[in-house]
Amino acid sequence: MSAPNAERGVRRLAPVAVAMLEGLYQHRLLTVRQLQDLYTPGRSIQWTQHLVRRLEHAGLVAATRQPRGRKILYLTPAGLDAVEAVPTTEPRRKAITAEHAAGPLQRHTLAVNDVGIAFVRAARDRGDEFGPLAWRHEVAHPIGPPPGRRRGEQLIADALLSYQQQDPDGAVRFHYRFLELDRATMPTDALATKLARYARLYHHALPASPGDQPVPGWETRYPVFPTVLLVLAGDTTAALERRRRVVLSLCAEDAQLQRTPEVEITAGLLQQLQTEGPFAAIWRTTTEPETAVDWLGNPHSRDGGALR
Repeated sequence: MSAPNAERGVRRLAPVAVAMLEGLYQHRLLTVRQLQDLYTPGRSIQWTQHLVRRLEHAGLVAATRQPRGRKILYLTPAGLDAVEAVPTTEPRRKAITAEHAAGPLQRHTLAVNDVGIAFVRAARDRGDEFGPLAWRHEVAHPIGPPPGRRRGEQLIADALLSYQQQDPDGAVRFHYRFLELDRATMPTDALATKLARYARLYHHALPASPGDQPVPGWETRYPVFPTVLLVLAGDTTAALERRRRVVLSLCAEDAQLQRTPEVEITAGLLQQLQTEGPFAAIWRTTTEPETAVDWLGNPHSRDGGALR
């Protein structure tokens, strides 16, 4: 679809349908139920299905199905063109094929979006700001070469969350989180090693001009270093709780993380996040693994927490 045709096509769509296209553009794969949670929470699932069918008939959205018949939606090339015709869109083109949509990363992508949706619901209930586009997938950061190597590496967070909280006194606080979504597919020690790389990100300095002081790379992107939010899924509750205990213990013993207390790691279970919300005391941290806290580190479900 050419740019003029794409722009005309977008103008013919209802605003909520355009918003759905933008959501699929940013989040790659979404189910009908996820689209309803994000864009039509006050309407029936049948209404959302009607909107989706219109987008499919327009050739902007395609779908694959899971074994039980659940539709997994993604943008067609024409849908990508249509979204990029919207003047406010930040181009991040990533074409999804039918093979990708049905491939091994499907469950991981949908689970990352489930995390974002849990925060959308909480913000909606509390009057905070965390909308359908408030998380971004696969945010890459250079961290330099590992010891003994010359080639630099990148740390790619599964997502970055940006949450704006409104206090009762009118004060506004911004909270940033690196999201790591674990579906129990790697050994716990490998997961802990992966999390420890955030210490390298904290210390990695960008090349400086002669006479200038090196600046940590993260300071050019964030006002504070985001807490690492580890969300576990893909197994029974008992198994995930054991996995969380082991991973937090390994992280607490890691030399890199011990030297970098500024890197905070908070771990929770996806199912509990979806049913109870992020402000429930369902999280554990490396510093106090026996104390249940909310996602801001409070031991009870209440407002609070400094800019993090």
